[in-house]
Amino acid sequence: MKVYAHRHLMALAIASAFALGSGANAASTPERAENPFLSQADAAARSARVSNVDYTLDFTLTGKESFSATTTLTFDLADTASPLTVDLDKATVKSLLVNGKPVTPKYNQWFITLQPQDLVKGRNTVTVAYERLHSTNGEGLHRMVDPVDGKVYTYSHFEPAAAHQMFAVFDQPDLKATYTVNVTVPSDWQVVSTTRETSVQDAGAETRRWSFPKSKKLSPYNFSLHAGPYKVWEDNSGKYPMRLFARQSVASQIKPAEWFKYTKAGLAFFDEYFGIPYQYGKYDQLLVPDFLYGAMENAGAITFAEARFMYKADMTTAQRHSLASVIMHEMAHQWFGDMVTMKWWNGLWLNESFASFMGTLATAEATEFKDAWQSFYSNGKQAAYVQDQKATTHPIEVPVASTQNAFDNIDAITYSKGASTLMQLRHLLGADVFRKGVHNYLVKYQFKNATLDDFIGSLGAAAGRDLSGWTRQWLYQPGVNTIAADYACKDGKIASFTLKQSAPSAALPTLREQRVQVATFKLNGKQLELDKNVAVTYSGAKTTVPALAGSACPDLVYPNYQDWGFAKVQLDKRSFNTARGNLSGVADPLLRTMLWQSLWDGVRDGKLPLNEFIDTALNNVPAEKDYTLLGDVLGKVATSKHYLNAMGPNAPYAKKATRELEQMAWNGVQSSKGDDNFQRRWFYQYIEMATGREALDRLASILDGKTKVDGLVINQDLRWAIIGRLNRFDYPGSTALIQLEAERDKSDAGQAQALAATVSRPDPKTKAEWLGTIEDLKTRLPFSKVRTAMNHLYPMEQALLNEQTAERRLAKLPELDKVAGPVYMRAFAGAMLPATCTPASVKRLGAAAEQMKNLSAGTRRALLDAHEEDQRCVTIKQAMTAPKS
Repeated sequence: MKVYAHRHLMALAIASAFALGSGANAASTPERAENPFLSQADAAARSARVSNVDYTLDFTLTGKESFSATTTLTFDLADTASPLTVDLDKATVKSLLVNGKPVTPKYNQWFITLQPQDLVKGRNTVTVAYERLHSTNGEGLHRMVDPVDGKVYTYSHFEPAAAHQMFAVFDQPDLKATYTVNVTVPSDWQVVSTTRETSVQDAGAETRRWSFPKSKKLSPYNFSLHAGPYKVWEDNSGKYPMRLFARQSVASQIKPAEWFKYTKAGLAFFDEYFGIPYQYGKYDQLLVPDFLYGAMENAGAITFAEARFMYKADMTTAQRHSLASVIMHEMAHQWFGDMVTMKWWNGLWLNESFASFMGTLATAEATEFKDAWQSFYSNGKQAAYVQDQKATTHPIEVPVASTQNAFDNIDAITYSKGASTLMQLRHLLGADVFRKGVHNYLVKYQFKNATLDDFIGSLGAAAGRDLSGWTRQWLYQPGVNTIAADYACKDGKIASFTLKQSAPSAALPTLREQRVQVATFKLNGKQLELDKNVAVTYSGAKTTVPALAGSACPDLVYPNYQDWGFAKVQLDKRSFNTARGNLSGVADPLLRTMLWQSLWDGVRDGKLPLNEFIDTALNNVPAEKDYTLLGDVLGKVATSKHYLNAMGPNAPYAKKATRELEQMAWNGVQSSKGDDNFQRRWFYQYIEMATGREALDRLASILDGKTKVDGLVINQDLRWAIIGRLNRFDYPGSTALIQLEAERDKSDAGQAQALAATVSRPDPKTKAEWLGTIEDLKTRLPFSKVRTAMNHLYPMEQALLNEQTAERRLAKLPELDKVAGPVYMRAFAGAMLPATCTPASVKRLGAAAEQMKNLSAGTRRALLDAHEEDQRCVTIKQAMTAPKS
């Protein structure tokens, strides 16, 4: 109850802030802290005073490094008892008018402070003219120069709170506003925003002025503006006009028909499911470079990371599935997040959880990817299980003190555990009741802000049930429970059956209510067949399952059949042995996926030796015919290779297992001829496994065309993957390959691949130079390149090189954390902490964690996680048994 109590105290604090923001007590409102971030208390005080906000935005974009703009804010103010701040980041303010009167700006580079004497109670108008540099880190109004043709592209990204990096704004989600926009740009540019333009007029010999009508009410982070000489595709075959945008130099790599097919299907699905038509009139999607995340749900103008959705060959099934699921995720946000928005960033998880849940549901029901929930289980849900078992786990709903902390908890718990709890709630309430509650919520709060209690209240009202207990268990308490079957058999029949639930630790004691399916299976020859399946709502430590009494004594019990629940499954000994020996005899792909996961959990928990898992993979993976499951298991095999690398290059078993995994992948490439999906999946695995000289020789021969792979086209993406692998192991002549390929592929994607290959080389001088660049916060390199260098600088095989700068990087952490900002630190702490899977490395990270207790919340969590995962790696190495001859 500690977290829930803390949340209650926070609520009282916010209520006090609201009270201070109005009426006679407003004069006692404390001044806003002089720093780049907005606290929840300050945001609450401001929203208590400000309402009915409208923006008129006028931008002049030339393609140069800076832009000029004028923001006119119109708003109602409840009182003039204290100053009012307007957010604007690192701009040069040219003029400030407050209610028609010129005012000398009081501006600290983060926000403008308006004095009470210049404001009036009631309607106010503030006009700010300014100039600002474009951003190059993916936030604000980002600018990129295409290295192929020199064309300039800009796009905005504001989540969680970066709108003030582009215009003067009350940059908080609960001050929704309308936006009227005018933009002057070079004549060959397109301009895209929330609404469709009403006019485009010549504004000189080489410029045009685009005008956009007033938008519907949006939180600042959901508004957007994108401009540049984008290529445009249009499709008007559906209910809403659809457009797709991409840079001219990459247009040939885009498959617009695929995008429009899934977009059209999704809009029809969500219109029908929510019972509320799509609200923004047109549906634009833009592929943009240097993007920080996968995609962003800007209302009516969604942005996608080029790097994830742009291919130099036909898309594989997995790539199309990924495209469809992300389109659906961002589309769900148009209702849940854009139309109805959380009041503050503590509610961001609900937006993401709901979009993850609805995106998967829509993918499964409105596209050809009917196994979308299997994919969700293998990817997002497993990441949530891993995160929720760490010492740094957190509740789904957590307080967020300021905008600095808005993304501290944006992780697999936010997305996938949250989505899993919504799926669980749907099972508890029934699909129709759940849908009714969602519809009622969206109708009641459309174009407004809402809280978790509003959402749960709508579902509870639809169900006629008090969900406060469920909410406390699932949303305010962290940790994943373990469920296990405890049964006894007599005369070949189940005599008693109990479902046991355990808490992860004494520190996380919560036992939850949940509805699952408990299934029993019998072996019929080599086939595992379902015998009985019972739906059970369990709670507490033990729940008897009388419906299973008298059924056949099982060879395997799976207590979360078809993945209804969010719980770690601990197989009983008989079931575990059955799973290990009979994976290929399980016909159901989802069950087979879950049994593989149980084995992998055994490895991560130090209970199943890694070499036994590898043996199981070698014996079963080559026969796997389910494409989605093959990708899942090959991912686990790749992680196994990571642990083998940690054993050292000369460890006998590591050498032997590596050769066997290389050969398995190569056999998979050859046996998949005629099936491009499987063959490419196996070939990427072969590249990732290739370590020995024979395998690297083969890759080099494939690259230069001497060795042909029957049926496989070695496209540009595969060429870079091979070159990266050869350089990682300093293959003879590999350095020259980088320059040659960069001449062949002059795109920014090619530049990124060349950089990744360069920094991954086992060359101390190169490492030192790039580490210096990474740590130089004044570098003029775009952040996308700095992040690429971070992610490839220290591969696991290069532990000795990693060790050479390990102490330096750790020592630098507090200094960077103070000045670098959240975007940089999320990347640095995620990629650059020295974890080399040795007891000494574990000790070093532990000492740093003990000493560095004043790091920002996000950076400290990353440090603690690195320490815990490094210890897990050591444990896995120590759990290895003597390999069988």
